[in-house]
Amino acid sequence: MHGDKGTLLDVSTLKEKLRADLTAAMKARDELVKATLRLTLTAIGTAEVAGTEHRELSDDEVLRVIAKEARKRAESAEAFAGAGREELAAQERAEGEVLARYLPTQLSDDELNAVAAQAVADVETETGSAPGPRQMGLVMKKATAAAQGRADGKRLSAAVKSLLS
Repeated sequence: MHGDKGTLLDVSTLKEKLRADLTAAMKARDELVKATLRLTLTAIGTAEVAGTEHRELSDDEVLRVIAKEARKRAESAEAFAGAGREELAAQERAEGEVLARYLPTQLSDDELNAVAAQAVADVETETGSAPGPRQMGLVMKKATAAAQGRADGKRLSAAVKSLLS
């Protein structure tokens, strides 16, 4: 029996939560949540059929899809606002807020700086010398692993870069 439970854990429970929340939004006639979750579930479905064979995504993979969708909303909102289309920018921001409910809490600036500093220290311990800009990739690999999806890559990169300059 234990083996069966292990395989069930591979199937995304987050995806099921999205589906349940979509059903609730449909019943509540919440158009914003309904449209946002439909688009997100479609993106998840697309990711599942990408590649050579269909597969179920894990919760981590579903989180990456949700994060990607949230980033798209933020970029679109910025573009619309820059073009003077505030009503469209507000719609994109609202959709981004719906998606943010499913993402892990983002690191504060202080927490982000601590992760970057620890990554630099870890690389220094491994290599025996203080890393410079040439070791950016090595430091970013450690920092990204430590952040565990709780920080945007741009923010993380900026924090690491400031320590390597």
